[in-house]
Amino acid sequence: MEGTVTTSNQNHISTITFQHPAHNSMPGYQLKALSAAIDEAGQDEMTKVIIIKSGGDRTFCAGASFSELASIDSFQEGKKFFMGFANVINSMRKCPKLIIGRVQGKAVGGGVGLAASFDYCMATKYASIKLSELALGIGPFVVGPAVERKVGLSAFNQMAINATEWQTAKWGKEKGLFQEVFETTEQLDAYIKHFSEKLCEMSPMAMRLLKTALWSGTEHWSTLLDERAGISGRLVLSDYTKEAIRKIKG
Repeated sequence: MEGTVTTSNQNHISTITFQHPAHNSMPGYQLKALSAAIDEAGQDEMTKVIIIKSGGDRTFCAGASFSELASIDSFQEGKKFFMGFANVINSMRKCPKLIIGRVQGKAVGGGVGLAASFDYCMATKYASIKLSELALGIGPFVVGPAVERKVGLSAFNQMAINATEWQTAKWGKEKGLFQEVFETTEQLDAYIKHFSEKLCEMSPMAMRLLKTALWSGTEHWSTLLDERAGISGRLVLSDYTKEAIRKIKG
């Protein structure tokens, strides 16, 4: 188990960091740990604001672990894996605290889903984005609701169908995925520190109620994302997907 999820707490801010040597791709056990860390921080009475980030200075998140995808050989295994991303999205959705996302580099597939699920997401100019699932024969079914909610149907349509082309961080900001885009990681980190500290001065009750209002209309997502995980769980068993993953893994 090479991937890790750690939480640090300082001045009422809980910072959750996930890291994996394979471009911060996410195997199932790491997704489970990330979901649990979000739930724990959300229930921590000392925490007012949550920051989620990844380790390293390059890729934010390369999405699903190809090694794990390649090993799936049943519908139950497939659905269980994709439920990992569904559970993380639902944990962020139901978390009573505002979540700030730090995206320092490229985000692919599930990584875009994570970015779309943050309440306020900031990035560097190197944070190009791509929904590559269709090129693998899967489709962005699990992350789709979160991405569409943030960028709108037209932009989601573009990313979902044009699965091999990167969109720039500037494009992501224009579409509403990123609220701020900075030239450097240092500028990103400085502003996140400033912004999170300012939020800690706000009314916890007001922030909690605002979060509920912002996520209004998503109450059915527990059922919806379960259904979407089932779709992906079936597709990942196809000969097309197995061959696509084999080519990528070399």
